Amino acid sequence: MSRTSARGNEADGAGARRRQILEIAAQLFARKGYRGTSMRDIGEAAGVLGGSLYHHIKSKDALFVELHHAALDAAEARIKAALSGEDDPWARLEAACAALLEIQLDPDSLTMPMMNDFREVPDAVRAALVDRRDRFEMLFRDLVAMLPLPTDIDRSIYRNLLLSQLNSAADWVRPGRLTAREIATQVARVFRHPDPAE
Repeated sequence: MSRTSARGNEADGAGARRRQILEIAAQLFARKGYRGTSMRDIGEAAGVLGGSLYHHIKSKDALFVELHHAALDAAEARIKAALSGEDDPWARLEAACAALLEIQLDPDSLTMPMMNDFREVPDAVRAALVDRRDRFEMLFRDLVAMLPLPTDIDRSIYRNLLLSQLNSAADWVRPGRLTAREIATQVARVFRHPDPAE
């Protein structure tokens, strides 16, 4: 085996190990929150001793930001996939609501706790999380902008009320009663207004 291929195998192995550590860290953050998860916890769960963990991860703050951004990237991709093929503005809104509700209501979802755990993080971390969340919410800003709403409806208030309901769904939805798609249909119906042009 050449030195080049040996280095390539080492890099592949290190990359796989890092991905494994990230998955373990995401599960710990989801279960215990930012404050309740220490680097020591992550190292022990991953079977990595002391300083060796810092070979893979710069810091707890950097790790949490990376995982949060990856969670929102995945959520954004999922919502965009749900929107493909939908042309009607109301159908697009309902599809986006269903995709976000599926994420928020999945008991195994790592995205939901990553999206919602802002209270315990340091200010610099919070600023990075808020910036990425705002970019994620642009998706809903664009969807709401296309709705044929009456002119006296403030679209910013409309969007924030809608997202507040969707992001807190785990607090108010009873499991097993309705599917995420059925709940999304109800939410979209509540938020729907007659077309002012009709």
